[in-house]
Amino acid sequence: MNKLFLSLLAAILMMASAFKTAENEGYKVGDVVTDFTLKNIDGKMVSLANYKKAKGFIVVFTCNHCPFSQAYEQRIIDLHQKYAAKGYPVVAINPNDKNRSPEDSYENMVIRAKDKKYPFAYLYDESQAIAKIYGATRTPHVFILSKIKGKNKVEYIGAIDDNSEEPKDVTEKYVENVLNALLAKKPIAKTNTKAIGCTIKWKK
Repeated sequence: MNKLFLSLLAAILMMASAFKTAENEGYKVGDVVTDFTLKNIDGKMVSLANYKKAKGFIVVFTCNHCPFSQAYEQRIIDLHQKYAAKGYPVVAINPNDKNRSPEDSYENMVIRAKDKKYPFAYLYDESQAIAKIYGATRTPHVFILSKIKGKNKVEYIGAIDDNSEEPKDVTEKYVENVLNALLAKKPIAKTNTKAIGCTIKWKK
């Protein structure tokens, strides 16, 4: 991964975001989300309701082609392996239009998930309706949910950590900090951060 390229791209995206209003307002921290049903890479339809024992979810809007998604790919796998058994599985969702980004077609999702041995659901938001409801704008873009009395509440929105270029140089693990606070039943110190990644490829 070209670290200089990622660093420059992140700077450009940050500058662009200062001049552009978000396309979709979406969910805010504290909102209760509506469940969805999307096609997984195994051909089965998946909903959050399928996870009967889950305490919550790490919902990640991501994709195949984006260099930021690729840079975070192993970290997303690691999050699932660390927290799924504790009640917080990763649910990855690809929202990109396959016509604008052929690498992100369902068929290529299946191939990448197999090659990288994804241990989590990788769902295709072909209509892009779920990304719009959530207000996702980047890949990756994380929404941490906690299950309270059968309803899923948004606890955190933003980035995975503070260094997209190099895992060993991360100084603040946003997602892990939130999950550890939830598991310890402690207040969450930071509920929002800026998601850094490629813009979602919306249908024209």
